[in-house]
Amino acid sequence: MKLDVLAIGAHPDDVELSCAGTLVRLVRQGRHVGILDLTAGELGTRGSREIRLQEARSAAGIMGVHVREGLGIPDGNIMVNHENTRKVMSVIRQYRPDTLLFPYPIDRHPDHEHAHRLCKEAWFYAGLEKIETSFGGEKQKSFRPGRYFLYMQWHEFTPSFIMDITDEFELKMAAVKTFQSQFHNPASTESETVLSDPEFLVFLRTRAEYYGDRIGKKYGEPFFSPRIPGVRDLDSIL
Repeated sequence: MKLDVLAIGAHPDDVELSCAGTLVRLVRQGRHVGILDLTAGELGTRGSREIRLQEARSAAGIMGVHVREGLGIPDGNIMVNHENTRKVMSVIRQYRPDTLLFPYPIDRHPDHEHAHRLCKEAWFYAGLEKIETSFGGEKQKSFRPGRYFLYMQWHEFTPSFIMDITDEFELKMAAVKTFQSQFHNPASTESETVLSDPEFLVFLRTRAEYYGDRIGKKYGEPFFSPRIPGVRDLDSIL
């Protein structure tokens, strides 16, 4: 299946927290959308590899995305090396998405920063035909998506554009909440984290409200573009 958009995250739930509303909107517009989790999030303080895999599958079902895969790169060790770069390149060449979404280069979590560099290098090298990859035993053709946009995680940046997700926000939150292992649970005996703070989901809503207000809408998701985005007509500007 050829994808229109492929969103890549370091851990299961990264994409949901950052741009699930945008993905839901794209699916509703009839676009083919996929998610690639670089790791299984197995080093997370709460939950386990198996639990997070099931949560990720449930979230994908809620969002309606067409593909969700995991690369199985070790959590906490997203190295930008020959092996990992070719793993991401192979996925890009397999699904041939027009657009990639991946993390901004500056962030609180080192995995997110490493994921940015890995994705950017794979994006570029996937377009070089002399770097070979294979899938199912067959050599893949070179392919480089025409554009990529960077989503916001912990570090805040000045957005290049903000996606209106007013109609998609509650479905985004439903997808986020499938990751029950990560959020506040008074009955849990696991150690507390930033995400398990009772106020974290409130913060998530508040941030979406803030960026929505910046474009005159109720909820929004911010993105950074390395190139200046163009518009076809003034009516497309909110």
